[in-house]
Amino acid sequence: MMIPVRCFTCGNVIGEHWEEFKDRAREGEEDPGDVLDDLGVDRHCCRRMIVSHRDLVDVVSPYQ
Repeated sequence: MMIPVRCFTCGNVIGEHWEEFKDRAREGEEDPGDVLDDLGVDRHCCRRMIVSHRDLVDVVSPYQ
């Protein structure tokens, strides 16, 4: 589905970083770790939330 607004573990706001991360790292242009460092996502729990997220909103939206 959509990226959670906050990290499930620590509660930091991570949803605001998703679009830029997706644009920069998912296209294969940059290393995902370097992109997260640039965005200021330092905690390993927050990094896990962003790196492991699979955007399924386009797949599920036709069924709503």
